[in-house]
Amino acid sequence: MSGIDETHDPARLSWVESANGHADFPIQNLALGIFSPPGGHARPGVAIGDLILDLGGIGGLLPDRAAQALTRTTLNGLMGLPKADRVALRRRLSDLLSDERCRSLVEPVLYPAADCTLHLPATIGDYTDFYVGIHHATNVGALFRPDNPLLPNYKYVPIGYHGRASSVRPSGIPVVRPNGQRKRPDDAEPSYGPSRRLDYELELGIWMGEGNPLGRPIPIDRARDHIAGFCLLNDWSARDIQAWEYQPLGPFLAKNFHTTISPWVVTAEALAPFRVPQPPRASGDPAPLPYLLDDADQQSGAYALELEVSLSSAAMRAQGLAPLLLSRGAATAMYWTMAQIVTHHASNGCNLQPGDLIGTGTISGAEDGAYGSLLEISRGGSHPVSLPTGETRTFLEDGDEVTLYAAAKAEGYVPIGFGPCRALILPAP
Repeated sequence: MSGIDETHDPARLSWVESANGHADFPIQNLALGIFSPPGGHARPGVAIGDLILDLGGIGGLLPDRAAQALTRTTLNGLMGLPKADRVALRRRLSDLLSDERCRSLVEPVLYPAADCTLHLPATIGDYTDFYVGIHHATNVGALFRPDNPLLPNYKYVPIGYHGRASSVRPSGIPVVRPNGQRKRPDDAEPSYGPSRRLDYELELGIWMGEGNPLGRPIPIDRARDHIAGFCLLNDWSARDIQAWEYQPLGPFLAKNFHTTISPWVVTAEALAPFRVPQPPRASGDPAPLPYLLDDADQQSGAYALELEVSLSSAAMRAQGLAPLLLSRGAATAMYWTMAQIVTHHASNGCNLQPGDLIGTGTISGAEDGAYGSLLEISRGGSHPVSLPTGETRTFLEDGDEVTLYAAAKAEGYVPIGFGPCRALILPAP
């Protein structure tokens, strides 16, 4: 399979003992991020087991182009490197962390992850959210249009909208319940106040790498090389505010108040062993238009990722109860591939830039137990979820904590994870 090399070898071990068998960050992952050690400033790092390697501390050991891209406290420079340079950096890091002879050079700049603060990995110039989870689109559409859940354009166009980059935050930053205009079907007029139907959305985030000049699209057969990596993304949604405001121009205040991401960038290179064929379209569905269709992308453009969502209420935590698993599903439940998303975004000449963030949209499976939002799980609020404390939920309450998790798994390879994407709901001001 293209892109697989010695860094993916399942027999490769690290002299960092906690990395060997680590659920998220074995040496086969080498996720990138921005962190602050105790009392220190933000800097680029690599997750390795329970530790973080300070990249700036070993700059002299890195490939020249990668070392030059470490001049700032964001990953934008590294993300913007050509793919060959990103591969060279990964290989060097893998060697440094697996070769015992390099231990004395690297060990002094390793920090316990539990003592560090994680930040946004990049300066996000733009954030776009798509809607490529076909089961989610069908489930939500059926709540409002039972006879025609999907609009006519859905199977031709990767649907998306521009979000708000300024309110993207890393895992662990609380979400303040938004205020806004709400109108129940039987209300004579809208009222203003805290959202009553606050929801999460289970998504993957795409980190853009090398960009394209304004006016020059990204061909589908080159789109994968423009992706630097991936994260988990929770596009929090105020469903009642959204229902009132979204016509005719789409999402606005119901979406832009907060977006949570997992802070580690799992690189496109790390996920090479987990690429799988894009699931075939249903009989009768149209083929993608030629600018979105590439045989290689159809053969290996999806990813073998297992996605989970769990919820913990304040009462559950007070009683020492474990979070409740709300759903578990697969990332292959996407109607469009990552490359198709990127190509369509740039197809009109829109210039994408290193560090731009793209959300896939909510990823839901076709069956109960694999839905990526409470809107679907509770059937629009008509089927409450029972918690271990006896509480019920149709939408999120203050004090609830939602955690997203993802793991890449494939036979013959070491599983890797994304780390948690977690946030606590605080009351509206």
